Amino acid sequence: MKIAIYGAGAIGGLLGAHLARAGEEVTLIARGAHLAAMKEKGLSVQRGDDSFTVHPALTDDPAVAGQQDYVIIALKAQSVPPLADKLAPMLGPETAVVMAVNGVPWWYFHGVGGALEGRRLASVDPGDMQWRHIGPERVIGCVVYPAAEIVEPGVLKHVEGDRFTLGEPNGEKTERVTKLSQALIASGLKAPVRADIRTEIWVKLWGNVAFNPLSALTGATLDRLCADPGTRGVAKAMMLEAEAVANALGVKMPVDIERRIDGAGAIGAHKTSMLQDFERGRPIELDAIVAAVAELGGLVGVPTPTIDMIYALTHQKAIIAGLIS
Repeated sequence: MKIAIYGAGAIGGLLGAHLARAGEEVTLIARGAHLAAMKEKGLSVQRGDDSFTVHPALTDDPAVAGQQDYVIIALKAQSVPPLADKLAPMLGPETAVVMAVNGVPWWYFHGVGGALEGRRLASVDPGDMQWRHIGPERVIGCVVYPAAEIVEPGVLKHVEGDRFTLGEPNGEKTERVTKLSQALIASGLKAPVRADIRTEIWVKLWGNVAFNPLSALTGATLDRLCADPGTRGVAKAMMLEAEAVANALGVKMPVDIERRIDGAGAIGAHKTSMLQDFERGRPIELDAIVAAVAELGGLVGVPTPTIDMIYALTHQKAIIAGLIS
């Protein structure tokens, strides 16, 4: 299969490296020093005894990649809308687009049925750029669990995790999602196909909506956020609001909230991705992870006052830090 990875950073690189090692026809779309290093030395994955180097096709131009069977987008959520119209050269009549992106997906109300079918989300897709240029009918949902980081250009460290959960927006187990799952499994990754991908999205989002902005505001690691009664209380309030929104959309959380918080705390002295981005001066996924939950709450009539407050504080901090214009 021809598979292009748009955004060959830590997660995109991990996916592309495994698929290339398994013999798939992979093209990585990257830029800058990382692209130059991969052209010179290949892409290396470091993970104990399972370290390896691959030499997939490389470019910074989707037109060079040409039409693909699958395009996997592994970018920060806010980076995708401005690039959506540049995907056209890779999109043939049957090309599927896999959104390996954090937060509430822009396609959330495609294939869901009911009164909200086809509703657009301004917080994650301003100007409907993804809806118009990618098209929700192409989308395969994806929930990303692995942790990885670029340790130097052309070299990534696979920290933990190997699961990429897949699902069609309408819940069908189609040939295209099955074939992709099989390819990922053959490459050494876990890729279960879920009939209800939205529940899986919410389970991951449930912790992120609270712990990501709270960590960015305080600088605290997960263990401290969960152990301190004050920050734990704020996190719980945000998660209760998010759960109410999810319930109103027909999603029931499969785990108790206290267990979910304890599970986050058990990860230990871990910095969330949003805190890491703040510390490194990189743009943050604030709208897809936090503002989108508030937008969904507005659509279903569920107030989110704590989420709104923490969003406002984090947004202002990001503006001052120059991470949001």
